Amino acid sequence: MDETQERTIAHGLQTGRPDAWRDFYGAFAERVWRGVARLLGPRHADVADIVQETFLAAARSARGFDCERGGLWPWLWGIARNHLALHLRRRQSYARLLERAEESSGDSSPAPDPLESAELSEMIRRTLAALPEEYGSVLTAKYLDEVSVEQLAREERCTEVALRSRLARARAAFRDEFVRSGGIATLAISTSTP
Repeated sequence: MDETQERTIAHGLQTGRPDAWRDFYGAFAERVWRGVARLLGPRHADVADIVQETFLAAARSARGFDCERGGLWPWLWGIARNHLALHLRRRQSYARLLERAEESSGDSSPAPDPLESAELSEMIRRTLAALPEEYGSVLTAKYLDEVSVEQLAREERCTEVALRSRLARARAAFRDEFVRSGGIATLAISTSTP
């Protein structure tokens, strides 16, 4: 989508035009779905809920959208990431409650192996969701969606040098968050155990 189309859609969103909402949804729904699914995993019902919540939140806040502060995609993806983070926090709280209930009932089933790909994928998703929006979105676009640096720079309305710098900071933040959240320690402990 070029800048003129984006401004037309943005103005339509601000004024509540139905055709602008159709164009907006058509342009970004699949991209939001793919991004959320990559971060959340194959839980289709959860992905659908988050995508729906994202577009509802966008509808509630569209009048305050400012084209001068950035494009529609970074704005919408920021909303999606906020809803995804909220969903993951709720799910984590629910898992802790279940774990406590199992402990109190005396269920002593063995802990799952963290080297299984599903566990590693979940740790990566949680780490991406915990990062600031500008880091998580460029890492997801570059390494999961395989979008080129040139295209990302155009979409983010910045130079390639600035985008490469942001990618470097994002990779460092990902590494720090992954270590902080116990990802490396969990993997190291499980690989040293016979």
